Amino acid sequence: MKKISFLIFYFFFAFFIYLISLPFLLFLSLKKKYKDSIPARFFLINNPPFEDKTHWFHSCSLGETRALKPLVEKFEKVNISVITNTGYEEAKKYKNADVRFLPYEIFLPFWVKPCESLVVMEAELWYMLFFVAKRRCGKTILLNARISEKSYPKYLKFKWFYKKIFENIDIVLAQSEEDEKRLISLGAKNVEVAGNIKTYFEPKITKKYIKAKPLIVVASTHENEEELILKNLDLKNYQIVVVPRHPERFNEVYEVMKKFGKVKKISQMDNLLNEDLILCNKMGELVNLYSVADMVILGGSFVDNVGGHNPIEAAYFNKPIISGKYYFNQKTLYSEVENIKICEADEINDSIKNAKPTKIKTKVDVEKIVKKVKNG
Repeated sequence: MKKISFLIFYFFFAFFIYLISLPFLLFLSLKKKYKDSIPARFFLINNPPFEDKTHWFHSCSLGETRALKPLVEKFEKVNISVITNTGYEEAKKYKNADVRFLPYEIFLPFWVKPCESLVVMEAELWYMLFFVAKRRCGKTILLNARISEKSYPKYLKFKWFYKKIFENIDIVLAQSEEDEKRLISLGAKNVEVAGNIKTYFEPKITKKYIKAKPLIVVASTHENEEELILKNLDLKNYQIVVVPRHPERFNEVYEVMKKFGKVKKISQMDNLLNEDLILCNKMGELVNLYSVADMVILGGSFVDNVGGHNPIEAAYFNKPIISGKYYFNQKTLYSEVENIKICEADEINDSIKNAKPTKIKTKVDVEKIVKKVKNG
């Protein structure tokens, strides 16, 4: 009886929030960023229920949706729901996926159809989603579950509410033992540590480069970073390959690099790296370069407007990694890698001398997760 009373209260509270938000939602739907997601989520425009009774994955945005790839590939057919436009575009890349935007909670009792299982990524703790799926799907799973030390006190203030959500979640796969403890304290049951699925990486080496001397890969650089990094490197003792993040900057970066010496473009080479300064002006070469590098300097972290890039690919090969201090968008993945050296640009040379090989703390067992999804 208490569950029904709370459900009714929650539904009408969510409906009230919906009504007072309508003018704002209509305004936002005119913006390009939300032109598809808001009409689909809040007005069900071009957003019918899933047709097939199969495994249903839900993620929020681009990063979480991309992280689902090693799981999604293990199934013949899946359903994927998302929140954002970027998440939707990423999910559409999976050829075996039927993709929808997740409707606002008041629509879910009428929208959710029976499914084999519901797998929700990270902190998408929607009460109505889990309540309805618990009653219509084979099982409900929270994947990649994590509660940071900073956000934990906020969760505790609403422990009573999260306990009600966790009543409807059959399996919780936590990122770490600390996350496991915090989740259990909030009422989660059947919690296991499975690691962070975002650390899963399966490299495909397509070319074996041969270097002439110790090789530093300056990876995923942005505007102003190339000059900032190169002027703080010992260019006599290393080969340097610069890999810009965006291909439209290749020519611009080439002109910057010429200030520091003779530059050769990697598209002009076969597999022999025979210059000290090399511009990687081909897409898809970063993993090949990581595999033979002696050191990686990770871009997007020495300027304050990017937030860093994923360190997992370089750490997979146990390469020493040097990063700037501006990695605020990648804190979770940085915490999964041991020995990343953080420094200012003018400290790069000293950091190279002291840098140690990196290591991914916990490598995810994707097959184990797949079994959980399929068999419980």
